[in-house]
Amino acid sequence: MANNSADHPPGNSVAEVDHEGDFGCTMMQLRELMELRSGEAVSKIAECYGDVQGICRRLKTSPIEGLSGNPADLEKRHTSFGKNFIPPKKPKTFLQLVWEALQDVTLIILEVAAIISLALSFYHPPEGDNEDCGEAGAVADEGESQAGWIEGAAILFSVIIVVLVTAFNDWSKEKQFRGLQSRIEQEQKFTVIRKGQVIQIPVAEIVVGDIAQIKYGDLLPADGILIQGNDLKIDESSLTGESDQVRKSLEKDPMLLSGTHVMEGSGRMVVSAVGLNSQTGIIFTLLGAGEDEEKKVKKGKKQGPPENRNKAKTQDGIALEIQPLKSEEGVESEEKEEKEEKEKKKVNVTKKEKSVLQGKLTRLAVQIGKAGLIMSAVTVVILILYFVINTFGIQRKDWKAECTPIYIQYFVKFFIIGVTVLVVAVPEGLPLAVTISLAYSVKKMMKDNNLVRHLDACETMGNATAICSDKTGTLTMNRMTVVQAYIGDTHYKTVPEPEAIKPETLEILVNSISINSAYTTKILPSEKEGGLPRHVGNKTECALLGLVLDLKRDYQPIRDEVPEEKLYKVYTFNSSRKSMSTVIKNSSGPGFRMYSKGASEIVLRKCSHILDASGQQRVFKAKDRDEMVQKVIEPMACDGLRTICVAMRDFSTEPDWDNEADILNDLTCICVVGIEDPVRPEVPEAISKCQRAGITVRMVTGDNINTARAIATKCGILQPGEDFLCLEGKDFNQQIRNDKGEVEQERLDKVWPKLRVLARSSPTDKHTLVKGIIDSTVGETRQVVAVTGDGTNDGPALKKADVGFAMGIAGTDVAKEASDIILTDDNFTSIVKAVMWGRNVYDSISKFLQFQLTVNVVAVIVAFTGACITQDSPLKAVQMLWVNLIMDTLASLALATEPPTESLLLRKPYGRDKPLISRTMMKNILGHAVYQLVITFTLLFAGEKFFNIDSGRSALLHAQPSEHYTIIFNVFVMMQLFNEINARKIHGERNVFEGIYRNPIFCSVVLGTFALQIIIVQFGGKPFSCTALTIDQWLWCIFIGVGELLWGQLITAIPTHRLKFLKEAGHGIPKEDIAEEVLIEGADEIDHAEMELRRGQILWFRGLNRIQTQMDVVYTFQTGQTAVPGALRRQPSVVSQHNDAKTVSSPTHVGISSSSLSANSAAAAGPPAPASSSTTGN
Repeated sequence: MANNSADHPPGNSVAEVDHEGDFGCTMMQLRELMELRSGEAVSKIAECYGDVQGICRRLKTSPIEGLSGNPADLEKRHTSFGKNFIPPKKPKTFLQLVWEALQDVTLIILEVAAIISLALSFYHPPEGDNEDCGEAGAVADEGESQAGWIEGAAILFSVIIVVLVTAFNDWSKEKQFRGLQSRIEQEQKFTVIRKGQVIQIPVAEIVVGDIAQIKYGDLLPADGILIQGNDLKIDESSLTGESDQVRKSLEKDPMLLSGTHVMEGSGRMVVSAVGLNSQTGIIFTLLGAGEDEEKKVKKGKKQGPPENRNKAKTQDGIALEIQPLKSEEGVESEEKEEKEEKEKKKVNVTKKEKSVLQGKLTRLAVQIGKAGLIMSAVTVVILILYFVINTFGIQRKDWKAECTPIYIQYFVKFFIIGVTVLVVAVPEGLPLAVTISLAYSVKKMMKDNNLVRHLDACETMGNATAICSDKTGTLTMNRMTVVQAYIGDTHYKTVPEPEAIKPETLEILVNSISINSAYTTKILPSEKEGGLPRHVGNKTECALLGLVLDLKRDYQPIRDEVPEEKLYKVYTFNSSRKSMSTVIKNSSGPGFRMYSKGASEIVLRKCSHILDASGQQRVFKAKDRDEMVQKVIEPMACDGLRTICVAMRDFSTEPDWDNEADILNDLTCICVVGIEDPVRPEVPEAISKCQRAGITVRMVTGDNINTARAIATKCGILQPGEDFLCLEGKDFNQQIRNDKGEVEQERLDKVWPKLRVLARSSPTDKHTLVKGIIDSTVGETRQVVAVTGDGTNDGPALKKADVGFAMGIAGTDVAKEASDIILTDDNFTSIVKAVMWGRNVYDSISKFLQFQLTVNVVAVIVAFTGACITQDSPLKAVQMLWVNLIMDTLASLALATEPPTESLLLRKPYGRDKPLISRTMMKNILGHAVYQLVITFTLLFAGEKFFNIDSGRSALLHAQPSEHYTIIFNVFVMMQLFNEINARKIHGERNVFEGIYRNPIFCSVVLGTFALQIIIVQFGGKPFSCTALTIDQWLWCIFIGVGELLWGQLITAIPTHRLKFLKEAGHGIPKEDIAEEVLIEGADEIDHAEMELRRGQILWFRGLNRIQTQMDVVYTFQTGQTAVPGALRRQPSVVSQHNDAKTVSSPTHVGISSSSLSANSAAAAGPPAPASSSTTGN
């Protein structure tokens, strides 16, 4: 074996940068080696290094002992070979976020209007001509006209405030998200050997030369070369796009690449490249180093200089589906990629659909936006027409040149009023409310052991109607112990004393368990005094090792005697084998011995002998097996035990080890053990909460059906006397597949509603079940499915589910990668918490909507009618912006941070197609709007008599703010403030103050708004068009505001079902539209609201695309190379001309293949291509 002494051949110690000369190979040499595959790599290793041991010697590491872990040595490795860290993409700076916030259309319109208004206010027409301009020329006194700039400035100022608030929210959201990402990364640890000790270190601390232990379910954190492997299979699709698993071995293909998944087996590797020099790192460099698209393409497959590589940034959501750099299939890679991209698009369609809530919100926002736009346009038109008719028609004035600026000032004023109506109508606070609500929930969910990886998973969880849960570790404690055993013809109900078993049998049993289990599985002493011993590694194996300890024996000396290197062949456990076998060479004589263990009914079928009471082998026939199943295995399973059979086989000569069917046959059964995994004490309560909340819990497990049924009954998934199905995987498949073996949705629809337990299920069964439930259209509502999983094989089901939960402790990296939420304590009760938070998010947004829409309806109608009747909106632009700010930012803060209550779990889930705004909410919105409108109009047209003040109607341009309009503004805001308290309840509850003290944010927002309102009214003056009010007037304003609360009680008393005319709004996707989803391939995100919008935009897109295509063609002829808009796009080989100008959901992505440019330029001038909104996928 190699030791830590390094013997470099002198020719190879090229002194390179820094310390690279200290090692026998340089970073670049290792990097080039890692770019080779299979046979090429093996011959290169043999040619340059001799063998893998040679590489270890040059890297000064020992394959057995690993590195010394000496800090100086680790530092030297960092300098020579880099750190295992890929720098993330630089976050957007605050200024960039400000710039993005400024792109908002309504804000741009307001800015333009404000700037025009400002410019005009500085223009003073010559004296004396004003009379000629009709009434329009009448301006209030001189001092006032000097202050004309204030309104424009105030609008600009409030725009700046809105922009800063939006940018700050985005910035904090980004920061939170990064914090979350780094937390996920820090929690990722990997097993390495240092100083002969197996330890777990954070992935970022792995260095070149480390000896890493890899096992089933790992996500490889660095590139490496295999030193020793057992039955190792790797899924390299993340790098190559090839879905077949690649078998790794020292002789054929020892290269292991970062970012790939271990699907089967185990082994050890020496780390050869980390961070940016690993294969994943190189791809990230290609993707992220050049921000400029052109640069990216020019680089092609060339690597930039080292300083460029270090700046590489990870692209947040990029799937690394790119060919490995120097692969043998280089030539075909182009065409292959074409196909792959198409395949990928098809695959992604289902997953990328926007979350349930986002879909409903976008639809609603589009509808409101359209209405707002129409209202504002009508307002402007009416104002202008009235003015023109009045001035030029009734007063018969001529348009004089010197009057133009005055007229324009009026038009600008009208325009500003119109825009303000639009600003108030469009609920741009919605995205903000959603973000705040989700970010707040995600932060709080961390405390409830839910680590949310995808924000929208949180609200989707609130709509969940079904949970498909694993059994082991989620419903049970995942602390396995052997409690019964069948050894030597005797069924022991407790673990037997060692004396009760024949010494020969005991010897074989102890050896079999110690050797035929992963050597990483151990039982360590407890960390706390008096605590239970710690189980490390596979829990079932820990139970068997625990049996060895209970039999007063020790497994470690046996493992020391037969180290992993001496294991001749290992068939590792996988979901199809359901067993594990290890072969060792007999030390005493010729031949081999194989130890096996696995699911009892599967291993017993392969047994032809059994050890009897005297320790001798006797024949074991089919009828003996049936008797054993009846008398031993079924009773154990009915007690909720998992049964494992331990067996062996001796070979006198060496067989063909690859012929698995013959090898795993003719076994001798040593014993059958019953392993108990107790149900977590809190699970039955959590499951009954789910059932009360209208969520169906199903158990999907690999255990046998009796064990599964027993555990399901203990948990409360199965209730006595209920008519529910428990199926095994094969029966399930028989019922849902047709004669050709294809799954039929109609058949599935007959099975899943009653199915509660699916036992002996394969990963495919789990995926089929989840997909079937999601796609099903039977029942009143479409199902929203959550799935829990921990194994590598759960990946597909976790990805397919609406919300995938991975186990934080027992979960493999593959499962975590595919999931949306990680349960940091692996506990089912945390899922119930997630449901509560999800429902809370949904309700918070509904509360916000109820509040926001009331304000919108009132403000729009007031501004509109006020403008039409009095030629001036009672609420000024700046006041509207302030109202908008309270409504949007502050209200979203207040209502989106309501903490959840247990009562949320007492109602049924909303499901996919329940509208956002229920009839009760619609009743509240319209009811409160009526109150507010009546009050506002009464004040507008009779307020001056009531308060005994001057009327503020038909004021002149630049007139002083009137008390009359200030009172209207103040009452309006007071009504909103008290209505905010009403909005806390959306299901028609009477007590709107319930639990208000538990939400300090809500209280402080309401009080803060009130204080600000006092300041604005008393000291706001001209910019806010306010004048100070007296105490009496203030008390009246507050009194009218409190009236909102009383009115709210009145509305609650009206039964909703009587109001047949109320419509719901913000629906989900209607059932008829479901089929459409499959059609849209080019769309990155299926969003049904956007589809609505798109219908009107197709022509517009086509026009844009046509112009863009022509520009691209011109550009191509000028530069002699293809324009690359959109993402990093490889040159398509010859594709049909239909596909040449590809439109992809937004007009900026148009790719043109050089093969048919001339055809394209002709097409660009000719009639439009027959593309629809879901244009050809690319």
